Amino acid sequence: MNKRHPSVGNLFSGLPGDKVEGEIFDTLQSAPGMRIERIVSTGQVTAEDDWYDQDDDEWVVVLAGAARLQIEGESEERSLTVGDWIRLPAHCRHRVTWTQDNPPTVWLAVHHEPDDQ
Repeated sequence: MNKRHPSVGNLFSGLPGDKVEGEIFDTLQSAPGMRIERIVSTGQVTAEDDWYDQDDDEWVVVLAGAARLQIEGESEERSLTVGDWIRLPAHCRHRVTWTQDNPPTVWLAVHHEPDDQ
């Protein structure tokens, strides 16, 4: 008989004390068609001529810090602070234009197969 045991952790453990070169992506859980990850940003942004264009839907919430997102076709950037979340449907082109660096911005992202609704 295969016994399964719970996994535990803390979303705020192991945060960098200073700015690091790149964002930190930690996969917390994955299953077919779904991935949950913690993202830690310390001032990183998406290059101006680059856009995220993902095959999956993404639901993301800011747990600490703050950020700004630009959604393709929108004239205003969206500001996100602690507790703010956004659902980005598959192929919703977006980029990160600013992240708070100290303390770091901590995101929780859920990527899943596109919702046809």
